[in-house]
Amino acid sequence: MSHTVRNKVSLLARVGRMRGQVEALERALQAEKGCAEIMQQIAAVRGAANGLMTEVIEEHVRTHVASAAITSNATRTRGADELIDIVRAYLR
Repeated sequence: MSHTVRNKVSLLARVGRMRGQVEALERALQAEKGCAEIMQQIAAVRGAANGLMTEVIEEHVRTHVASAAITSNATRTRGADELIDIVRAYLR
């Protein structure tokens, strides 16, 4: 079972909070709030996305790279390569 399936409830809760933050950002823009408030909302959305990514990365490393249950170096390398590709895309 994938770690995203095992942690589904927690991950979905984070996504729900992110949705709320994006909706608050949209409301602030529609209400023509000041730039400081808009930037604060953007920072909250970014922080929530970073928190979600951190949680998924941590579990990916534990499950697909560092797990003692992995007996194949090829499997471990594939898990590391997947992580490297995603981190590079995320940090662009």
